Amino acid sequence: MLAPLALALSSGFAGAQLPRGGANEVLGTWRMVSATLEEKGHTSQPYGPRPAGMLVFTADMHFVEVLTDPNTARFASDLRGEGTDAENRRAMASSIGFFGTYSVDAAGRFAGNRVDGATFPNWVGSRRTTRDLRFVVDGDRMIETFTRPGGALLQAEYRRVRVKVR
Repeated sequence: MLAPLALALSSGFAGAQLPRGGANEVLGTWRMVSATLEEKGHTSQPYGPRPAGMLVFTADMHFVEVLTDPNTARFASDLRGEGTDAENRRAMASSIGFFGTYSVDAAGRFAGNRVDGATFPNWVGSRRTTRDLRFVVDGDRMIETFTRPGGALLQAEYRRVRVKVR
């Protein structure tokens, strides 16, 4: 009884909780297969037509998400801190990485998260509830719907990554 409580409290997110029934439908590793952004009547693919992205939900109620457009052009320099303004703008616009803690409800459904670190500093410290961020799991398929602070709507599809045992 005390172990789940201690684990939830140690996660750094006061709302983090383990499901009572033991199920956690988002638990695991997910690969992004598509993403669209609807903003002011315009639809775009913020990570390109074949995005590269991973979203991992751990059993100790942490998450890490990295989304990129694999077609983003390489920088002229191989030194990370020496990109041009245009290269840096393009990289920032076509990728995001962040991590933090999450919670699920008693049925094991995603209930919210807190961002502890991000490549976009404005997200650090933000808390999201199912009003602005939802994950709906159907077997090995998961749909994310995120309403950005400015009102744009991001929808992404993920597929569960299964480990192949040989």
